[in-house]
Amino acid sequence: MSNITNTSQNPALQNEGAVKRFFRATEIDPRMLGMIAALILIWCIFDIASGVLRGNFGGLLGGSFLTPRNLWTLLVQTSSIAVMSTGMVLLIVMRQLDLSVGSMLSLVAVAGAVLQVFKLAPVLGVGHPAIWILAVVACIALGALIGALNGALTAYAKIPAFIVTLGGLLAYSGMAFYLAKGETVAPMDKTYEIFGGGIPISWIGPFWSWVIALVACAAIIFGIVNGRRQRLRFNFPLRPIWAETFLAALGSFVVLGITNVMNSYPWPFKLIENYAKANGVAIPPGIENKDGTAVCMAGDQVVRCTEGLIYYTGYSLPVLVALIVGMLMTFLATRTMFGRYVYAIGGNPEAAELAGINTKWMIVKVFALMGALVGISSIISSARLNAATNALGLTNELYVIAATVIGGTSLAGGVGTIYGAMIGALMMQSIISGMSLLNLPAAFQNMVVGVVLVLAVWLDQLYSRRVK
Repeated sequence: MSNITNTSQNPALQNEGAVKRFFRATEIDPRMLGMIAALILIWCIFDIASGVLRGNFGGLLGGSFLTPRNLWTLLVQTSSIAVMSTGMVLLIVMRQLDLSVGSMLSLVAVAGAVLQVFKLAPVLGVGHPAIWILAVVACIALGALIGALNGALTAYAKIPAFIVTLGGLLAYSGMAFYLAKGETVAPMDKTYEIFGGGIPISWIGPFWSWVIALVACAAIIFGIVNGRRQRLRFNFPLRPIWAETFLAALGSFVVLGITNVMNSYPWPFKLIENYAKANGVAIPPGIENKDGTAVCMAGDQVVRCTEGLIYYTGYSLPVLVALIVGMLMTFLATRTMFGRYVYAIGGNPEAAELAGINTKWMIVKVFALMGALVGISSIISSARLNAATNALGLTNELYVIAATVIGGTSLAGGVGTIYGAMIGALMMQSIISGMSLLNLPAAFQNMVVGVVLVLAVWLDQLYSRRVK
């Protein structure tokens, strides 16, 4: 049994600096740490800028960006892109690309909406419990089918994925327009709306949020302990106890911190009022404001509500869906034969094929998986808007690819992580939301997103050369 920090048997490590020793002991990717630092810096800049320009001094640094309300909304907005970015990681790792995910999202969302509004509701009746189930299954199945078509054309017809998906970008958008007849298809089934996170029933509240947080902390600790047992079993190098304790504490701190922020966002006044009236809850008198409305304290801020009648949101369903997808995709990529094949093909396609891997069938399966994830994202997007249009997924493909590359996935193939892509999605959405908060023109926002994408690819190239 060897220890990962045992330098006495390796003279080359005796002169190692403290920083390098820390990263080697904890096995933390320095690039990922740099990306998180950049994300925090972006948040701070937008918070300060929003405070200076708007005179809104409710946030941590005097602005309106680092507030529970904005951070809660930010996570909800990130969910759709984050789900798709987990599939894009595997595609880019395999040296493939899907430019059609935005148009595919529009097509699948419109198809799901048409199914609910014009097909199922007239037959089964509005509000029938089978409507949302059939719609969800149909969206995921249609997405997987379209993805499989992209993969088959790429693998068996030997058409470059860039051309196949570029054609899909145009074709699927046209199909969505034809299917929707250029109109907005709405409203969705009431239960289906839960997946969008825009209604109270899709918020699980503080109690269950804390329960999930404690379960997540226990899972982190169990994963670290179990990983150590597996290293002992196969005689792999061990991390020092202090490093594993640090990782467990850091992971738990992040989970509990995020949960605390999610539980600090109170319901808007109107929702509280409507909920109280609908459920026969007595509205106690509040503190009279100058305009005659009742106000009270929610944490450190004054909000419109009623004294003794404050509800907090907790986690919303789309955020939980994105987290679950991220965990499942991480397991698929790192703990299964399927994931190992993906990285093997990305590292060296010729060697993988000579080793007996059916690379063509693998390409079809990964594209189909990408399509299924697009189906999940279409459910989140359409449910959040309670409507579907042919422009619902407009430019989403750019955001997904940008998030994946920013998250550390190399365009050269063979390198990439699921959690990195999800952090990249959060960074992209933070930039977009921050610029919207500052009321910057849409044209300027697109320019910034383009610059960020090019910069991310450039940094990836620099890192690749340094590694070589």
